[in-house]
Amino acid sequence: MVSPVRVITEPGLGGRWTSLRVGAREWLWHRDEPRRAGVSPGDAFADAGGLEECVPTVRGTPDHGDAWSRPWSVADGAASVRCPDFRLTRRLRELPGAVVADYRLTAAPGYRFLWAAHALLDVSPDGRITVPDGTPGRCYPDGGAHWDGFTWPVAAGGARFDRLGPDDGTALGAIVATAEATVRDGADALRFTLDAPDQPASVALWRNLGGFPETAPYRSIGVEPMLGRVFDLAAAGEQDAARVPDTGEVRWRLTVTASPPSRP
Repeated sequence: MVSPVRVITEPGLGGRWTSLRVGAREWLWHRDEPRRAGVSPGDAFADAGGLEECVPTVRGTPDHGDAWSRPWSVADGAASVRCPDFRLTRRLRELPGAVVADYRLTAAPGYRFLWAAHALLDVSPDGRITVPDGTPGRCYPDGGAHWDGFTWPVAAGGARFDRLGPDDGTALGAIVATAEATVRDGADALRFTLDAPDQPASVALWRNLGGFPETAPYRSIGVEPMLGRVFDLAAAGEQDAARVPDTGEVRWRLTVTASPPSRP
């Protein structure tokens, strides 16, 4: 039996996904963040969990992008937001066992941007992230622009991105050169698949096991399909960001599928 996948969003609060439910399970993690309801463009990121739409950058300026802090409008079954340099439109469809998000960004030809579906997941310490072994990635050990190359699943220093584990006081970010990743937790599994023709597709990971922030750290696990290969647009090389072609628009699709657990 295929479990239905249900999504709830808040257009008035940055288009944030506040619920991603498969059967009885809620996959999105949340935390109390009183600043979230009153943010304005340019504010520092207010981490309330859920899934935030980060565009045109993740880190850098503006913090976590320009779309999450603006109200979105809804018309004809689609939600959209207008930012200074672009317009982003998202259409969600709930299907048996999956949810499909179709995106369209319009801007001047040549405009470069990053986008991430900044999904923070409610996953136990036994959770696993599945990406093909040997996939190249970039680990960001200090939260800045510096990164170290690695091959999945082991980063420099021996940190394993495939195993979440208990809180150990660390916080690491990584970007893996793949358009698909699966999260498994007990008998439940969730697969993220990104279809982005002619654009650089990746999956960003945020493995915060009680290491961030320095004051009052908490646990949060991010699995974030993205366009681009860096967190900060200002640090993007020639092939590290999405680019608007001569047509003036970029289209891509994110599919989130509830899949059966792997067999032993």
